[in-house]
This record gives sequence, C-alpha cells and structure tokens, in this order.
Amino acid sequence: MNSFAGRLIAGGIAVAASTGTASADCGRASWYALTSKTASGERMNPAAMTAAHRTLPFGTRLKVVNQRNGRSVVVRINDRGPFIRGRVLDLSKAAARQLGFISAGHTKICMKRVG
Repeated sequence: MNSFAGRLIAGGIAVAASTGTASADCGRASWYALTSKTASGERMNPAAMTAAHRTLPFGTRLKVVNQRNGRSVVVRINDRGPFIRGRVLDLSKAAARQLGFISAGHTKICMKRVG
C-alpha cells in the first residue's frame, strides 16, 4: 500500500484515509433490494434502514447524507459490498427512498459513524 495526499492506494483503488470518528467519508452510493440472506446472516429487508460496506463491522451505524439534496438517514451495516467499482456504500431501498435517489439508482453521499 502507498499513501498519496491523504489517500491509501490499495490494489489500484484510492481510499480516503480516515482521521478518526469525527471525519466523514464521501463517495458514490447505490441501492439494492434483495430478499436473500446478508453476509451477517440476517435476511435482507428492503424496508429496513440498512447498508452494505466492504470493511466496517456489522452493526456499525452510519449517518448518510445525500450531497445532491441534503437529505440524511441513519443506517446499520449488515452486509458486504458494494462490488461495483467507484461505489462506497449499498443502501436498502427504504434508505435510498428516504435519501431521494430511487429513480437515479445512485448518488454522491458522505457518511459518518454515529453512536
């Protein structure tokens, strides 16, 4: 891994380096509405305020803010993903609806750990 201007370069992907719980990470998020089991073992519920993240521990709560309209929601990490390059978070359909990007499919967000 190399460090360049506050970012970690791992496998050719730049990831923002966190400076603690007070920092917010930004990127692109999408939504999904499967009904299968999540990586945490619970059944995916499209109506729940949940999300998938590649590395955060299951149960982590994040405040997610849609940078296009300022709407925010608090979600709980219960799955792994996203698996599409350039995306940092996959949200449940309910969370995406509350953030106002269902029809777009993805949007720019910032996220911060809470609680």
